[in-house]
Amino acid sequence: MAQTVSILMTTEDRARLTAVIGDRNRPQKHVQRAQIILLSAEQLPVLEVSRRSGASRPAVWRWQQRFAEEGVDGLLRDKTRKPGKAPLSLETIAKILALPCGEAPGEATHWTGRMVAKAVGVSLSAVQRLWEANRLQPHRLRTFKKSNDPDFAAKVEDVVGLYMNPPAHAVVVSIDEKSQIQALDRTQPGLPLKPGKCATMTHDYKRNGTTTLFAALNILDGTVVGRCMPKHTHQEFIKFLNAVERAVPAGKLIHAIADNYATHKHPKVREWLADHPRWVFHFTPTSASWLNAVEGFFSIITRRRIRRGVFKSVADLQDAIKRYIRQHNRVAKPFVWTKPANAIMDKLQRLPVGSSD
Repeated sequence: MAQTVSILMTTEDRARLTAVIGDRNRPQKHVQRAQIILLSAEQLPVLEVSRRSGASRPAVWRWQQRFAEEGVDGLLRDKTRKPGKAPLSLETIAKILALPCGEAPGEATHWTGRMVAKAVGVSLSAVQRLWEANRLQPHRLRTFKKSNDPDFAAKVEDVVGLYMNPPAHAVVVSIDEKSQIQALDRTQPGLPLKPGKCATMTHDYKRNGTTTLFAALNILDGTVVGRCMPKHTHQEFIKFLNAVERAVPAGKLIHAIADNYATHKHPKVREWLADHPRWVFHFTPTSASWLNAVEGFFSIITRRRIRRGVFKSVADLQDAIKRYIRQHNRVAKPFVWTKPANAIMDKLQRLPVGSSD
């Protein structure tokens, strides 16, 4: 678009535009338009009008054309725009929300945003906005396993009772093993974190062996007794129990919380317990590892030390685990369990069969 009009201004128009510029309550856009017309009336080049008014050349041409067609009133009134798209009908919204909750078409396992948008005849962004507002996430899947232990309630009350009301003159420890921890060495060095770029690590690796971490979390102070061993049979478990036995002061009972792994109930382990009467084992329900407090420690050490680690050998891996446990114990805090057993049971009773929450 180029200049196609010559500005001819009456005395009345000049007075009105001058008043607009001098009115401190006027919107800035009206002031700029009045300046464009007054400068154009002086027969200045468009480039000069653009420089003085702070508007682009297409804007200067546009307001010159508007003034020629509609006068000063045209400068002070914005043209109406075409109305936007009509809002989605309630029927369409209901269909967008219902489709992902049903069976997907064909061989697909779940609905995607594009599939719903195509089936309903709306845009992908409209589907995404409605799904976000209604917390629908068809792309996500959560796993669950409900315990079928006939003594579930009694075991939950027993374990939670130890967490919330530990016996006097006793130590409560949560025991388990993290098996088959791989000593992985990356095939190429990664790059460190930088502003705007995340750290990098090769997807492939070299396996340098495995180790098993036996750990006992002291509920009262949060410290961990850990031992790395090549296997996780009953012989290694008994060696670990001996290590915990030496770490606990004499004269204190030891209440140990463990899961139902066969090693923990091996005849040799039972014989060892018979020879150490201050030990009392408390087993969690089957398929209820979330009740074992040491699992939280295993999660933390995996995320913060093992997963991104580079280990040239099993010895390197074991040294790293030992250093992390020592660092953890220097700043350890007591383990705090806040959910009473009756609250856990009440929630389980409210949930439908197959629910994970």
